Amino acid sequence: MTGKPPIAHIDELNLVSMSHGENFAAKIARLGPVTGMRDLGCMLTVVPPGKKAFPRHNHHNIEEAFVILEGEGEYRFGDETHPVRAGHVLSAPIGGPETAHQLVNTGSSDLKYLAFSTMPAVDIVEYPDSGKIGAIRWSDPDADEPNFRHRAYLEDPVDYWEGEV
Repeated sequence: MTGKPPIAHIDELNLVSMSHGENFAAKIARLGPVTGMRDLGCMLTVVPPGKKAFPRHNHHNIEEAFVILEGEGEYRFGDETHPVRAGHVLSAPIGGPETAHQLVNTGSSDLKYLAFSTMPAVDIVEYPDSGKIGAIRWSDPDADEPNFRHRAYLEDPVDYWEGEV
């Protein structure tokens, strides 16, 4: 037992605002730490009209599923774009750029969805639109931030032995 109540209401969550530039804005709340889940992640995401919450990306070690609660938008998956609305369930399996995914609010009201994910300690994330790659490690799933995160451009490889003495 985690000592946390196994129940939360999405209308009572503490939403944290985030944004970047003209294209990215959202309010998010992680439900896993609130309800005591450790191996299954769950996050409420609310995206205003015309915005995206996150860059298009794919995971090498995390599976995700999205449940659209309100609004409408587009689900960019691989090289395809799919219209979505309340009631749709979307998958984002482990893989390469063919599984890269992103939700875009194309409607006139907020796009609200739940994102569920597996919670491995380590993941590699690719960002096909920008050519970046990232490595992430969580030692504590209740923490607000991972204890290791690094991003770099794929076009900047370093030799295994470079800088070693």
